[in-house]
Amino acid sequence: MGLSDRIILKIEGMSCSMCIGKVEKALKNIAGVTSVSVDLEKKEAIITGSAEYGVLAKTVEDLGFRVI
Repeated sequence: MGLSDRIILKIEGMSCSMCIGKVEKALKNIAGVTSVSVDLEKKEAIITGSAEYGVLAKTVEDLGFRVI
């Protein structure tokens, strides 16, 4: 993936701003991630950078949320 690549993760289980903060912080700590935007209403995270989908999804699921 190039630096301008974008991945959208659909996430179930987020219910508040603290959930958003946990997901954003965890995803931003992954090597290759350049930006993260989490939308509680749409239940998704938009990630740009060069990280792999599987790594991103596992990180979110390790927090107790479900990637669909």
